[in-house]
Amino acid sequence: MSQTVLIESLGHKGEGIAQIDGTRVYVPFTLPGEEVDLVREGDRGTARAILVPSPHRIAPFCPHFGVCGGCQLQHLDRESYVAFKIGLVETPLRQAGITARVERFIDAGGAGRRRAVLHARKDAAGYMRLKSHALLDLDACPILVPALAKAPEIARAIGAVIGACDVGFTATETGLDAVVRNATRGAVLERLTPIANRFGLARLAHEREMLLLRQMPHIGMGPAKVALPMGSFLQATAEAENILAAYVSDAVGKARTVADLFCGIGPFALRLAEKARIFAADADRPAIAALDQAARHTKGLKAVTAKYRDLFRDPLTRFELDFDCVVLDPPRAGAEAQVKEVAASKVRNVVMVACDPRSFARDAAHLVQAGFSLSGLIAVDQFAWSTHIELAATFRRS
Repeated sequence: MSQTVLIESLGHKGEGIAQIDGTRVYVPFTLPGEEVDLVREGDRGTARAILVPSPHRIAPFCPHFGVCGGCQLQHLDRESYVAFKIGLVETPLRQAGITARVERFIDAGGAGRRRAVLHARKDAAGYMRLKSHALLDLDACPILVPALAKAPEIARAIGAVIGACDVGFTATETGLDAVVRNATRGAVLERLTPIANRFGLARLAHEREMLLLRQMPHIGMGPAKVALPMGSFLQATAEAENILAAYVSDAVGKARTVADLFCGIGPFALRLAEKARIFAADADRPAIAALDQAARHTKGLKAVTAKYRDLFRDPLTRFELDFDCVVLDPPRAGAEAQVKEVAASKVRNVVMVACDPRSFARDAAHLVQAGFSLSGLIAVDQFAWSTHIELAATFRRS
């Protein structure tokens, strides 16, 4: 049974929120101020029709929007969209007792996302439908780089051969890198080789097992070329990586010794090494090996020490943190254990990049309580039309 309701606000997941009988009901693809014909199921709602649309509503550019679970905000005009994304950064900081404003909002979509994970089945491939385990068979995804235009077709071909699986794609400078994950038990993976050859994949892997290598996938990082390990992390867009690297470089300034913690394959370390000695650490062994190899084969860099270390369980202690500056770029869980050691150390300069505003706010609070001041807060929008946002800030101890 449907009812007419007013959408009062927009939640942090991009869903409109209505109050019905004292209960918050979350309604995807609706905007504040809209009257909608709603079908309710618990605290979830589905808008059957927008009776009174918001003046901030615009036409989405993707024909799959509203069905596909990938994007949440294509229906929101630019001014409201930017305000929403800035709020994702500032609100958790305010809740943590930190007064800070985003100084710059940067569109980092660039040419599109260079990474994608598609779900494949025997007869379909694409993203999951919104709030569903049902698969949307995808013909194209306009938010991906042109090099990934055939990703749905490739994933469909893989699914047709081995059945249900996930296929991760990365567009590299030497071709497409594809990794098959969560394959059906007993799948005959050798049958994928003709598919890799037909589509000219640079590399095809299952989990971290190589199935075929035609050309090593490489990614340029500053002066270096990095051989991309199978399944290693990479910023979603090349534009965002360049923006964040430039920010980190400027914030590090004239520091002569820098610890790059949660360094990955080295997007910051390999650029910073042009002017400073670098200690780089991460719990991803293949990433550390790739960083070390790239540093050794790149001319003009200062010393780079790349070490495997689980910084969640074994953070650098306050006694080891003898650096002019510390750079932190943790995963979504943040870097609480490491930040506590930084706070207790004599380090005076910290640059932090984060992909989760809430864990960032928690970690930032530890630094502020230890006498650091936060400045230079930026929001870097590489996950366009989603509810994710990248951010970076500088901390100085006075």
